[in-house]
Amino acid sequence: MIDYTLLQQINLPADLKKLDRSQLLLLCEQLRQYLLESVSKSSGHLASGLGVVELTVALHYVFDAPFDQLIWDVGHQAYPHKILTGRREQMKTIRQKDGLHPFPWREESEYDVLSVGHSSTSISAGLGIALAAQKEGKNRKTICVIGDGAITAGMAFEAINHAGSLHPDMLVILNDNEMSISENVGGLSKHFARLMTAPCYTHLREQSKKVLANLPPIKEFIKKTEEHIKGFVSPVGTMFEQLGFNYIGPIDGHNVEELIATLSNMKKRTGPQFLHIKTKKGKGYAPAEKDPIRYHGVPKFDHKCHELPKSSVPMPTYSKIFGDWLCEIAAQDPKLIAITPAMREGSGMVEFSQQFPAQFFDAAIAEQHAVTLAAGFAIAGMHPVVAIYSTFLQRAYDQVIHDIAIQKLPVLLAIDRAGIVGADGPTHQGTFDLSFLRCIPNLIIMTPSNENECRQMLYTGYKCGQPAAVRYPRGNAIGVALQPLTLLPIGVAYEYRQGENIAILNFGTLLPSVKIVAEKLNATVVDMRFVKPLDTAKIDELVKTHSLLVSVEENSIRGGAGSAVGEYLLAKQYSAKLLTIGVPDIFVPQGSQAEMLAEMRLDVAGIEAQIREFVQAEN
Repeated sequence: MIDYTLLQQINLPADLKKLDRSQLLLLCEQLRQYLLESVSKSSGHLASGLGVVELTVALHYVFDAPFDQLIWDVGHQAYPHKILTGRREQMKTIRQKDGLHPFPWREESEYDVLSVGHSSTSISAGLGIALAAQKEGKNRKTICVIGDGAITAGMAFEAINHAGSLHPDMLVILNDNEMSISENVGGLSKHFARLMTAPCYTHLREQSKKVLANLPPIKEFIKKTEEHIKGFVSPVGTMFEQLGFNYIGPIDGHNVEELIATLSNMKKRTGPQFLHIKTKKGKGYAPAEKDPIRYHGVPKFDHKCHELPKSSVPMPTYSKIFGDWLCEIAAQDPKLIAITPAMREGSGMVEFSQQFPAQFFDAAIAEQHAVTLAAGFAIAGMHPVVAIYSTFLQRAYDQVIHDIAIQKLPVLLAIDRAGIVGADGPTHQGTFDLSFLRCIPNLIIMTPSNENECRQMLYTGYKCGQPAAVRYPRGNAIGVALQPLTLLPIGVAYEYRQGENIAILNFGTLLPSVKIVAEKLNATVVDMRFVKPLDTAKIDELVKTHSLLVSVEENSIRGGAGSAVGEYLLAKQYSAKLLTIGVPDIFVPQGSQAEMLAEMRLDVAGIEAQIREFVQAEN
């Protein structure tokens, strides 16, 4: 039985402050072990949280949340924060239907200042919160914790640049778990971090500036001396200093005593502060330290065995189907360029990046840049493919319009995680892409119903010579045999079954459920394949022999594929009725994909019930 005696005393951060500093090391050990044990039983994000245990303890020991406002960027690393803020016993429910949210969530706790899920938002929101706190005049502190991956996004630097010019009281903590610190400067980093945050140093610096204000040459010398000392500690600090922040670090992010000493000193300072800490992702659990990518998000597993379970599902994921297709095309076309905004593993591109490294570009967490980078490659005569999650494509919407579609550039958007994704919740459900893409001129939009269709549509989009998008879901394919690559006729649907009165128009991978419903209702089934251009000839044909058309899609009903069908029926003044089935006008909550499909009435029972209810109401 694991001893959590100390951790069990911490129900809120106020309890943490009652501990003596000598007890904090043991608390960190128990917190790390509890995190490992709970996540291994529930599934969820693991390696990120293991890496910030000491930082989380230090932050809640020094600052007074929720009065002081602590913002976690993205939120993968916020599990220890949840444990220390009254949610310890609920950790077994994390990412499950009606359980704890996988990220900081305002509705869940007063300690969660900003609801997050996508990266690089913390500093922008933190700036607004800090400026409001300044007007409030209650000496409320604002702290933003951002990872070295998230800070690569332009939005983070835009916020840093703005904050530096406004001089608010806020602290940005860079959790750097990739770059190493060389041993010969590690000790100096620690020494200067303490020196530069100590009250005596702060007082001396501020007083010297006042005394020497009328002696420009000496004043400039003092300023330059300070900058050179900091630059010696960490050259990257010079950049943040130039942007208006007081830079401290890098320091050891796993030394809780050092963190508390540095944070305590920084708490007393005014103006924008920047603390650079070095951590190890997966800290304290050897398999996660060795392979933090695999242990970033984990299924349920036995942590004592030090091994994640092997998948028992023989079917490949749609992401792997895409990755294999990339390799197949690259072997034939040296002009293929594959781009991803930091989703190499998730998008199935690991093998491609290894086989064709000169044709692979990871743009980091910078979706806008990734899309316009593709535009540049297309202008130069290359053949770019952008692999991007549906919800992350939202962040590059203007670039799709301005840099690709208006210029009719042949860029293929391979949109992964389209539709309901499950346990990551509202921020990651890909239920809007058909709606926000459908209104863009010059763009072809395809919705494959299985893995073979996905391959053929990727190939068609790649070869069509204009902007194209193929959207496919998270998870495993259904076992359809893969055929040799051939070009599909653009905008042509495929009829699977002839029935009477009711015609179901399918858009995407809900086709197996649609077929089952059609058998029960003796309905016609048409796999529409293309959302844009729509197969209007097929619709013209169906309305002559059917009184009801039913569109089915794993996308928001508002503005989706069914809306496109409705617009056409209205324009032609057809008398056939239309029922649109899809995701209602809500943000889909967390839960398994199967649970959420059932809740949205997009499983077999739900689709059948919606059609029967509509027919009964009409009669």
